[in-house]
Amino acid sequence: MNTFNVTELQDGFFFTEDLFLDKKFILLTPGMPITQEFRRALRDWEFLKVFSEGRSTNDDLERTTISVTPDAFDDFEEKDKAAKTTEGTEAPETTAQSLTDVEKTYYEFQAFIADVYTRFVTRKDLQQQIISDKVKELCDFIRENRRLVLRIQPSQETRDKNYLVVHSMRSTVFAIVIGLQLKFPIHKLIELGVACILHEIGMVRLPPQVYMGKKELTPVEKNAIFTHPVISYNILREFSFPLNICLGVLEHHERENGGGYPRKLAKDKISLYAKIIAVACSYEAVTAERPYKEARDAYSGIIDIMKNQGKQYDETVIRALLFSLSLYPIGLYVLLSNNKIGQVVDVNPENPKYPIVQLVGEAKPDGTPRVVETGEYGISITRPLTKEEGATLIKR
Repeated sequence: MNTFNVTELQDGFFFTEDLFLDKKFILLTPGMPITQEFRRALRDWEFLKVFSEGRSTNDDLERTTISVTPDAFDDFEEKDKAAKTTEGTEAPETTAQSLTDVEKTYYEFQAFIADVYTRFVTRKDLQQQIISDKVKELCDFIRENRRLVLRIQPSQETRDKNYLVVHSMRSTVFAIVIGLQLKFPIHKLIELGVACILHEIGMVRLPPQVYMGKKELTPVEKNAIFTHPVISYNILREFSFPLNICLGVLEHHERENGGGYPRKLAKDKISLYAKIIAVACSYEAVTAERPYKEARDAYSGIIDIMKNQGKQYDETVIRALLFSLSLYPIGLYVLLSNNKIGQVVDVNPENPKYPIVQLVGEAKPDGTPRVVETGEYGISITRPLTKEEGATLIKR
């Protein structure tokens, strides 16, 4: 594989083969142009070299058209397909006890976020250092328990009682997972986590029926919602939070195509934290049930984000989410090519199309769950199960 210095990359050029950050993480697929924003991000992350089996060119005759559909991710597959997957492959196993322990800790973090919001509402107080310290613990917790954390689904009753807290918690989990995939240093992960926890703090100054209502918003209520990023920003500035965090909060509803709010920023005008929160927040929202809409299943949710209609989201951030959750996100029930049913329990870091699946109702001789790696060869996923099919399995 060829090595390229980041300082030598040129705007408008593209690579004829995948461009990698390391052996596993793809930065650009063939034909995707290098931009000023892309080069700046690499410098901000302090990456000096990138790798590709291809070459850099600006010859349009060599450009490969990339379509953001599930099939487009065929290009992410490793060139060496010699190793075939078989049923019974050893993989990280999940026990009921470990999942219970992780859930307990997860809800302790969620309770902390509830306390942050309550303290602000009742005492007009935000304790920056305490929040940052707790977010550092959360980052470590997610890093060590990512595959279990991503399986946790708050009940609808919990969500209805405190929508802002549940939404902030889940969005922060997804944001930190994306940050880990992008190899953020710990201080940036903490800033990102703090920004995501507080990205909705301005909502508490709006009438509760605006964000807790059981019907679709009226035009007046929508206009009120449009003000919450500015309110959140002003609150954080009042408490002297770092500018990086404040901008992440202010800009999390801005969109790459300039169609967001409050300032209609586009592309490199939007802060990186805001780009990540935008994707994390949108994925959380589309997979969460609300009184006026049904939740999409995890597979449909990830497809919605991948389609990126109107180019609302940063492609690098979308790719990081995909490689963190897989095309079939953790927790999803699926029908396998051998007609067995399984639940996705982990990602395949080499290819998001082929996650690790735990077979439903099957165990090894020692009583531990039977887990298989899906792949192009051997067992593969035929389709995700519908929400109703998954609910039936859970009841069993």
